[in-house]
Amino acid sequence: MGNFYTDVIKLDARFNSVARIDDLQLLEPKTRQLVQLILSGAAQMGIEVAVFETYRSQARQEQLYLNGATRLRVVGVHHYGLACDIVREISGEPSWKGDFSFLGQLARSAGMIWGGNWGDPHVRHSFVDPVHVQRCTVARQPQLFDGSWYPDDNYNPYTDEPHVFFASASAGSKTGKATLVKRRRAQS
Repeated sequence: MGNFYTDVIKLDARFNSVARIDDLQLLEPKTRQLVQLILSGAAQMGIEVAVFETYRSQARQEQLYLNGATRLRVVGVHHYGLACDIVREISGEPSWKGDFSFLGQLARSAGMIWGGNWGDPHVRHSFVDPVHVQRCTVARQPQLFDGSWYPDDNYNPYTDEPHVFFASASAGSKTGKATLVKRRRAQS
């Protein structure tokens, strides 16, 4: 049985492209629907935004890494059609300036993880990406990357136990570890 990644993305002519791709059609359908909700919500708030990047190939990720635009050498959730970068639009141009907490609020309400807090605002994160949203917990990423898991239409990262609290604990903060211990005790 396939999924959007194997049935659509891997077969797309842009699979190895080094170009930036902002095509919403390369987002997994449920992810695309949630991104559209975020875009609509921003418009209702009077904030002009634009989709900057959806799908990203490993070749593009390597190029971004070599140019110093990212600290990540290996492509992540963008490669699987489950992530999107949404930037402000100022005079028709993309902008990464300003407060993006509105994006975090919209992402959370849509059931997506925001790169500003990776799904847990109580944990201090060493890597923050305030224009990024994804439909996958950080803890689920290894399974996504090794091909053993892909979300279905009913997947909600905020109810993905035990992966939600393992994501907090893996952040390496004392707060995250304390949260994990408290949750484990509550489940006992």
